[in-house]
Amino acid sequence: MKQKKSLARFDRMLFIVIISLSLLGFLLMFDSSVIESYQTFGSPYALIRQQAFGLLLGCLVFIGTFVISPKVWIKFGKIGYLIGIILLALVFVPGIGVELNGAHRWLNVGFTLLQPVEIFKFLFIAAMAKWFSEHQRIKPFLAVTAIPVVLLLLQPDLGSTLLLILIAVGMFFLAGGSLKKISLIGISIVPLVLLAIFMSPYRLERLKTFLDPNYDPLGSSFHMHQAIVAIGGGGFFGKGVGNSSQKFSYLPETSTDSIFAIVGEELGFVGAFGLLLLFGLFFWLVYKIAQSPDNSPEERLLVFGILIWIAGQTILNLSAIVGLIPLTGTPLPFFSYGRSSLIMILFASGTILQIARQSR
Repeated sequence: MKQKKSLARFDRMLFIVIISLSLLGFLLMFDSSVIESYQTFGSPYALIRQQAFGLLLGCLVFIGTFVISPKVWIKFGKIGYLIGIILLALVFVPGIGVELNGAHRWLNVGFTLLQPVEIFKFLFIAAMAKWFSEHQRIKPFLAVTAIPVVLLLLQPDLGSTLLLILIAVGMFFLAGGSLKKISLIGISIVPLVLLAIFMSPYRLERLKTFLDPNYDPLGSSFHMHQAIVAIGGGGFFGKGVGNSSQKFSYLPETSTDSIFAIVGEELGFVGAFGLLLLFGLFFWLVYKIAQSPDNSPEERLLVFGILIWIAGQTILNLSAIVGLIPLTGTPLPFFSYGRSSLIMILFASGTILQIARQSR
């Protein structure tokens, strides 16, 4: 009984945190995107209108998760995986796939663009939860992970590739995979990642920039340098909401990859640290729900997989923007512009809450 009351408290707190992150992310995305939106579309509200549409759909699927049992996604995990692979492959089909800035990452579904990898992350986690609850055979696991990894590298999307590998290895470990097998996975992954970097000129430039921030200050190093300038310029309390100077075409991708730099500039160390605490609370609550003994092994793996996904994506984004790792183009959950990402983050969050509710 005590365990169930504790779980009820956790899911109520998580609901509040999810709403807080969604609203705060929407407001700060609007603030950071005004100049970029005006310069690209001729209206300061173009990007926020699109994000509002994504938030509306996200809220609907969030509510929808309370109707469908999470066991459904696990039960049909293998079918979901195959559907996800098809979606990842369709981005290369002319007339359906959309190429932007040399990348094949989107599908034209008529009324909007869809980024299949955001859907695939959840489908992959559900499939792995089903798979690992039954067995931990290393060769089939490597095969089902390698297929989407290759498709993502061809798009190219190194950030999502690294995140997918992190999810796969993390879930394998949590399912009881031995350290020896994990070491074998690591040995097989490193050459693939290095090959992906050295075969792509722009990835190699990002690596050089990471190793030497002053390598090309007006070229490949510009993004990272301006992000550090933005965060440092905020000081302790920030310049105030709406008062960023870096968003006036100095810092690239202010509404997506670089949004945390704008947060640091406008809200300062205090605001940025507060945001990190809010994310930390989200991760801790999800972890406590995942640990519940009332959940089935598959459900625990599903929640842990979602936790690795959202936490990993957050860490990749923040680490890149402060110069700890090379830039990967990974969005910040709840905050970065991107309808597909926001919808699926809310869908996954709702699934966690539904698992917590069913366990009470």
